[in-house]
Amino acid sequence: MGGWFVQPHFMSPRLRRQLWIAALLAPALLLLVGFVTLPILSAFVYAFYQWQGLARIGFAGFENFRLILFQEPFSTLTWNAFFHNVVVFVALMVVQNGTAFFLAWMLSKGLRLHRFHQVSLFLPVILSTVIIGFLWKLFLNPLFGLVNQGLIAVGLASWAQPWLGQPSTALASLILVNAWHWVGFPTLVYLAGIQRIPREILEAAEIDGASEWRRITRIVWPLVAPATTIVVILTFIGSFNWFELPYIMSGLEGPPFHTTDVLGLYFYRTAFGTVSSALQDFGRGSALAVLIFLFILAVSAWWVRLLRRREVEF
Repeated sequence: MGGWFVQPHFMSPRLRRQLWIAALLAPALLLLVGFVTLPILSAFVYAFYQWQGLARIGFAGFENFRLILFQEPFSTLTWNAFFHNVVVFVALMVVQNGTAFFLAWMLSKGLRLHRFHQVSLFLPVILSTVIIGFLWKLFLNPLFGLVNQGLIAVGLASWAQPWLGQPSTALASLILVNAWHWVGFPTLVYLAGIQRIPREILEAAEIDGASEWRRITRIVWPLVAPATTIVVILTFIGSFNWFELPYIMSGLEGPPFHTTDVLGLYFYRTAFGTVSSALQDFGRGSALAVLIFLFILAVSAWWVRLLRRREVEF
């Protein structure tokens, strides 16, 4: 019996290999189905029903979608949160990914201790978002935070302020913390793209008298288009799935005065309620989740198709 199990004669080597691959993939597929696919399908179903707490009380059709998009006060909160997600995406593209491309270009020049710099840049990426959020919440504390204390120490006491407590700086502070947390990932993606460029091309351009700026804009940037596609799409998806960092650093209500509210926070408190309000509505929450999912899917697919047109293969 043991010999039959170890070396079944009725199975070809190819079939045994396929079964072995299937066995290895099965746990991951079960987790994907249980925690991703089924919740998405459930949200599509729940969005078309009216709920009272945890009880489904009747078919609502598209009423939940109408409430979320066009009925006050829900529509104001929806579009306000959507606008903040757009601001987050644009800001991260400029600040985070712009800085990442510059750092990747500097690292590609083989500077001294460049391996150490690569590890240092990527280290915040592997840290938990919970740790990052609580750490920077302490740094930005208006009374004893490291940021304000540092400004006071260098004679810039007038710049010290409650960074997370006022509408003018709260969202910007969260964006900068997120950029610090994730800048290492697009840096390594861009660095990999730059390192794939044949050195002969850059050397020939330098010999022909092209300035470093022209080499970056006319040679490097077009040739790292595949890396740009990855960075843009992942930044877009991450910006519209933003939840952990604003939840940890600001709170579920998006304070102050909803200036840090994003779609992820709005969805969570709509579907599950908050500490201050026990109201919850699975129907409206599911409708919002479906709209977010369809928006991200449609825009990502369109953007992938658009960006790949400018990719240059070499």
